[in-house]
Amino acid sequence: MGAVDTRGHQVTSHRIAVVVPSYKVTRHILGVLAAIGPEVDAIYCVDDACPEQSGRFIEANSTDPRVRVLYNAVNQGVGGATMAGYRQAVLDGMSVIVKIDGDGQMDPALLPMFVAPILNGDADYTKGNRFWDLSHIARMPLLRRAGNLGLSFLAKASTGYWRLFDPTNGYTAIHAAVADRLPMNAISTRYFFETDVLFRLNAMQAVVVDVPMDALYGDEVSNLKVRQIFGEFALKHARNFLKRIGYRYYLRDLTIASFELVAALILLSGGIAYGGWNWILAASAGVSAPIGTVVLPSIAIVSGLQFLLAFLSYDISNQPVRPVHDSLARLRR
Repeated sequence: MGAVDTRGHQVTSHRIAVVVPSYKVTRHILGVLAAIGPEVDAIYCVDDACPEQSGRFIEANSTDPRVRVLYNAVNQGVGGATMAGYRQAVLDGMSVIVKIDGDGQMDPALLPMFVAPILNGDADYTKGNRFWDLSHIARMPLLRRAGNLGLSFLAKASTGYWRLFDPTNGYTAIHAAVADRLPMNAISTRYFFETDVLFRLNAMQAVVVDVPMDALYGDEVSNLKVRQIFGEFALKHARNFLKRIGYRYYLRDLTIASFELVAALILLSGGIAYGGWNWILAASAGVSAPIGTVVLPSIAIVSGLQFLLAFLSYDISNQPVRPVHDSLARLRR
């Protein structure tokens, strides 16, 4: 089935675009562009108000006719640059949009592996996973490795994609019909971008697939400072987790898991509050707490934990399994 652009015109099937956020990457960008294979129809390099004027550099040095430079008047971060490319690719009637960083860490030769699950109808969105081969993990810088492990667990909970790993991986591909439905004005534009997109995709019940890959580490300098973003990431993960639970289990549907979570919260909070208060009273009076004030909260807490585990088990198993891009493409007509 052919893709349909935003004007309702039928376009050639399987038109692939690549978006390359281009911020302080002039040392690597030409090599990245040269490595992009002939299966790609368009390449959008997004100069995100780069102080190195990467856009002008690309225009002056790249001879690839597929390359088009887009300019953001104000720096919007990697997310803002990527979404600028998404918008243009959708307007140009592309079918699949691949995002590759311009710093040389992502091998363009892997691009067919990211596109294939989408074109085959098995996924709406694919993303890289650098943790699939244990023998290659040691090549990743220790701080980056530890940070990704921690962020992966938080992202699983906030996005609902419990089977995915390496959520901050920026090597991604998305069906254009799905990209067109993303609330781009609401998505985080900076380093939380990849994880926030996963949260939005889960709200759409989109199918996301991990693609095994190796990262390439050379002389590039990361603009990401872990200490600066830790608090921001924690707050945004908590926000997305609460939103996802509310949307999925109370606004859009009501399942047995919805009641299990309510029971867990009531029993856990009630047991801890009742037991804690009676323990404080007994300690203040210098006497032992009555048996009832120990047993009852203990039963409530244990029961609450069981309900919580039951809810988590349901949530982990409740993964989107049917791609939505065909349905969304029909809505765009």
